[in-house]
Order: sequence, then structure tokens, then C-alpha cells
Amino acid sequence: MQVPPVFIDIPLEDQTQELRGYLKSLGAEISEERSEKGIEDDLHKIIGVCETCFKEGNEAEVELVLNDIVSMMVLVSPDRAENIILAFCEKLTKAQGQKLGEVCLRALWLLYQSLDERSPMRYPVYYHLLQIAKQTDQIKTIFQDIGQLKQQFGQCPLSNEELQKLYRLLHEVLLKSNQSEQAAKVMVELLGTYTDKTASHARDDAIRCITTAIADPKTFLLDPLLSLKPVHILKGQLIHDLLNIFVSENLGAYLKFFKEHKEFVTNQGLNHEQNMRKMRLLSFMQLAEATPEISFDAIEQELQLTGDEVEAFIIEVLKTKLVTARMDQAAKKVFVSSTMHRTFGRSQWQQLRDLLHSWKNNLSVVQDGMKTVNAAQIEMMQQQQQQAQAV
Repeated sequence: MQVPPVFIDIPLEDQTQELRGYLKSLGAEISEERSEKGIEDDLHKIIGVCETCFKEGNEAEVELVLNDIVSMMVLVSPDRAENIILAFCEKLTKAQGQKLGEVCLRALWLLYQSLDERSPMRYPVYYHLLQIAKQTDQIKTIFQDIGQLKQQFGQCPLSNEELQKLYRLLHEVLLKSNQSEQAAKVMVELLGTYTDKTASHARDDAIRCITTAIADPKTFLLDPLLSLKPVHILKGQLIHDLLNIFVSENLGAYLKFFKEHKEFVTNQGLNHEQNMRKMRLLSFMQLAEATPEISFDAIEQELQLTGDEVEAFIIEVLKTKLVTARMDQAAKKVFVSSTMHRTFGRSQWQQLRDLLHSWKNNLSVVQDGMKTVNAAQIEMMQQQQQQAQAV
């Protein structure tokens, strides 16, 4: 997000008086005279009535006012700025309307960028930024990815409680903005903040993490969730059973579960048709892992499709790029070149190890061959030189 310069090139006293006079002219209950208590009291009073200028169609002037307030706030010593900053944040989160919300987002981002990287006030400011981003659907302007977010707070690490609160809100905002993949990553980070002692307190977060991952049409590798301590605590419960089905079972297992626990699946906010689609894709990946040659009949039977639906399904699978394959319509077969693994455990690591060893051996053969060719060329050149000298 582009931000304007934070300092306005007029004396602080004049800024205060101009703002007081401007807000009073709009009907705010504020004196034009500066406070005898100093700039902090002036700012408290100005922030207390600044919503007087929050009118649609007046966004340009609102932004000037808010930027002016920010330019003064950053001059207040950090030990006396906390209450002023919190009051400003609260006031901006209450702005109504999309355009005004975007103006408030820019002003608060300006304040955030102006704070020292070691300032503990960066956390509450960023939290309120997320609240405004949720209202305005502008999360992309202040959040790129979880790595960048961690880097932002690298100089002033957050407590577990602060991280958990931040991640929960960020997860909500990302879901509202249809960024389910990023939301799932944030939820995994949230669950990672719990320890063995506190994992039992994360039940709701763990359930939300599982349902988000299942519902996300782009998430197919759910195996890592099983290793999270808060998820492990759910073992034996229906939500954990459902997760295991999406991790390693087939479509038939899901349909059996749904038949027995239809109300439970619905109450989790999950869509049965979307679950069916994902389980068909996962089941096909499982087939592809087992055999490189799959008949249309096997696909029809295993995925409970009609004969007319098989080709369309295979095309859908290939579009996801989860499986690399060639479809032979005449032979009614699919020839698989590679597939993403649904789980990545000991056997997959062994397979990767074997593959790397094979590559290493092949490269050694190529390297030896090149050395032989190089030696032969050197020998030939030496012979030619000797013959030339003899002549």
C-alpha cells in the first residue's frame, strides 16, 4: 500500500489549532483553543470528535484530517502515546461505508508504518487494521503471507496469547475474502502455538482447522494436520474420524460416514457435494499411486460414476495437476506418469531416497562417460601435435 509522507510541514501548534477549528466548524463539541495540558490532551480531544468529518463524499478531506492526526501522534513519546493510539484505532474501526473504511485503513497503515519496529504498539494497531480490512475486504493491502507477517513482528515478538488472538482474526478475514488456502496456513500456525499442556484448550481452533482444510478446494494434503497436538487431542471424536477419511480413505468410506453422521457433517458447515468431489479426486490419486494403468471400468466402480461421467472426471483431474497422465479414449484407459501423494510418511521418504540414489548413480555414470570422452580428446590432440612436429 502506498502511503503519503507522515510529517506535515507546519508547526505542531498550528496543526492542533487548525484541526480544532475545522472540527468545530463541522459541529464537533470542541474548543478552538489548545489545551494547557499539552499535545497529548489536544490529541485526545481531537480524536474524541474526529468522526464528525466521517461523511461519504468527503473522503479526501477525511484522509487529510486523519493523516494530520497521525503526523502529530508520532511526535508523542512512546511511553505516553499508548492511550492516544488505542483511542485512534477504536475510532477508525467504527467508520461506516466502503470508501470511508478504505480511507481509515490507509491512515491506520500510515500509523503502523511510522511506528518503530520494536514498538509494542504495532500489535494493537495491526489488529485493528485487520478489523477494518475485514469490513472493507482489503486484506491484500496489509497481508501478503504468514512469513512476511512473522518478519514484521521480528523486532518485537508477540506473546502466545497475542499470536493466537491475531491468527484467529486473520483466519476470519482471509476466509471472508475467499483466500481459503492462506486461511488454512494461518490456522495451522495458530495450532502450532499450543503446547502439550495447553493443547486441550485449543479444541475449537482444532475443529475449525480441520473443517477449513476439508472445505478448501485447493487443499489435498491433509496428513500434516494429524501431527498437530490440538488435533491429536480430538482422537476418537467424529471430527478426527472424518479427517482420517480425507487423509487416507476412499470415497466409499466417506459415503458410509456421511450416511451414519449426516447431521454432524452438515453442522460443521461442510457441503456434501463438495466433499464428494474432493474425495473422488483423492480416491483417484490413491488409485494412481497403486497402478500406472487404470481402466475406465475401475474408475467408474471405485468413484461411483456413470460411464458417461468418467472422461469428464479425468479431464477435471488433469486440470488440477495433482496427477500427470494420458487418457486413451479408444482403449478406455488412463496411463499415469506421476501423482501427488496423499500422505507423506516413511514409505514415501524411502521412495524419495531411492529416487535420489538412482539419480546420483546415473549422474556418476554420465560424469565417468564425460571423463572418458575428455581423456580421449586430449590423447587425440596430443597425437596430432606429435605427428605435426614429426613432419
